[in-house]
Amino acid sequence: LQLAAEGNIRIANCTTPAQYFHLLRLQARHPTRRPLVVMTPKSLLRHPSARSSIADLSEGAFEPVLQDEEALARASEVERILLCSGKVYYDLLAAAADRPERRTRAAIIRLERLYPFPAERLRAAAGAFPGDAELRWVQEEPANMGAWSFVRPRLEDLLGRHPVYVGRPAKASPAEGYAGKHAQRQNQLVRKALFEE
Repeated sequence: LQLAAEGNIRIANCTTPAQYFHLLRLQARHPTRRPLVVMTPKSLLRHPSARSSIADLSEGAFEPVLQDEEALARASEVERILLCSGKVYYDLLAAAADRPERRTRAAIIRLERLYPFPAERLRAAAGAFPGDAELRWVQEEPANMGAWSFVRPRLEDLLGRHPVYVGRPAKASPAEGYAGKHAQRQNQLVRKALFEE
């Protein structure tokens, strides 16, 4: 992301098979040739919730921002907008399903393309919710990795609000080293994003 400037590359983190398919199709058909960097993890290949219908694949196009359609139906009740990119979306969704009474307070918006930054699409997605809703950026990577340092100034300029960071503290290594410790920290991160004040 630090190399992204002047439209030199395209960077995406897809969360569904249809998004990935349409992204590759767009890349092949785009009149301007630029390298494409896809940060989608292998674990989404087997994730039971990361599915697309045949219609999703045969119709439509790549969407740089995916709106929380469920939250739109109750937009006036939303008190917290969670912005994220990638696999952490499914962790947030699973935790929210466990406590549906708290889910009504949050909208989860996915940033599927990080660069070129989809400013207008993101402004429209966030603008569908109350202007005083708290804005949180959620990522599973440490603070000095992932997209946080890239999206923070853009979110502040675009939405006129300071987003709250929810993720791991800065680390020398991207991995915890122990699966149990990783799961524990991931659970804490998701709870903080959705439920903590």
